[in-house]
Amino acid sequence: MIAIPVYLSLVLITLIVIFYFERKVPAFIQDRLGPMEAGKYGIIQALADVLKLIQKEDIVPTAADRVLFLAAPFVIFLAVFAGFAVLPLNATFIGSSLYAGVFFIMTIISIDVIGLLMAGWGSNSKFSLFGAMRSVAQIISYEIPFGISVLCVVVIAQSLDLQEISYQQGIWINNYKEGSQEINYLFGLKALGINVTGVGGILTWNIVRMPFLFIAYVIFFIATLAECNRAPFDLPEAESEIVGGYHTEYSGFRFAIFFLAEYGMMLLVSLLGAVLFLGSWNTPFPNIGGLRLAEWTTGEPGTLSNYIWGSFWVISKAFIAMLLQVWVRWTYPRLRVDQLMHLCWKVLTPFGLFLLLLCCIWRLLMI
Repeated sequence: MIAIPVYLSLVLITLIVIFYFERKVPAFIQDRLGPMEAGKYGIIQALADVLKLIQKEDIVPTAADRVLFLAAPFVIFLAVFAGFAVLPLNATFIGSSLYAGVFFIMTIISIDVIGLLMAGWGSNSKFSLFGAMRSVAQIISYEIPFGISVLCVVVIAQSLDLQEISYQQGIWINNYKEGSQEINYLFGLKALGINVTGVGGILTWNIVRMPFLFIAYVIFFIATLAECNRAPFDLPEAESEIVGGYHTEYSGFRFAIFFLAEYGMMLLVSLLGAVLFLGSWNTPFPNIGGLRLAEWTTGEPGTLSNYIWGSFWVISKAFIAMLLQVWVRWTYPRLRVDQLMHLCWKVLTPFGLFLLLLCCIWRLLMI
């Protein structure tokens, strides 16, 4: 049960921190100051906005379907929050170590589509319904390249267990499976005999062990932007077209729940990307001769050192991915609907399928 308050605290803290950067990063890009009044350099602006939202009146439109309208924000948030259950923060701490963790997380986060449709339909507003339908079409479409990119990792790792995938990208694989003979080879070139099992660091991350996975991560990142309804894929919330999309009629605390769910989804997919592609809780520093950087900055599983270092590395990688999402939002213009679908079905999906074929061939050659 300790996993629930830990992950909930992580989501809330991330919301406050990334929301501040959501204001300050675009201000820096656009050569302006951003929030400056709430605290020094506007550092408590996020807290001020949260306090403002929870004090606002919770309005339910007269013509709305009250049950659907009130339940929708919580359905969305619970679907997103449930995904954290199978994400490891270090070699020991994980909510639920499922053998099919990858399958679970991809299944459970799909439920948020139901909540979005509930919000749009229940609001009895054409703007909300348009936004909900756009969001459903977008999320369902981009789950295809999203799933294919994840499947590329599964093919290489031969596992759906996120903790096992994490161990394979570090120096402690033998600690996870008793008697395991798992060996990491640089770039997977087994014929050259370049063994990096005792070296660790970035050399054993999936995007380095299997270079095609770097391209798969690019596809994964683009697909997650669409899954989170982030710009340039923010058509479901396009203020200039449909006011605010599926949450147009919401106010106060329930609007804050939508807000929390969006940033929770950003954190969830960023953590998932870090686990699958970027070494998970393993350090980027390799062992160099007698300088055991990988061991010192990861810590042996089960120790306090690993709890601290492991959590630091995986959260740091996720936070960098979230900052990249913020940068993309304020750099690229919003796509049209036809451009959005063209990118999904005629660019990302074919490339993803081709990469999956290459990963399958690569794995067969490495047996």
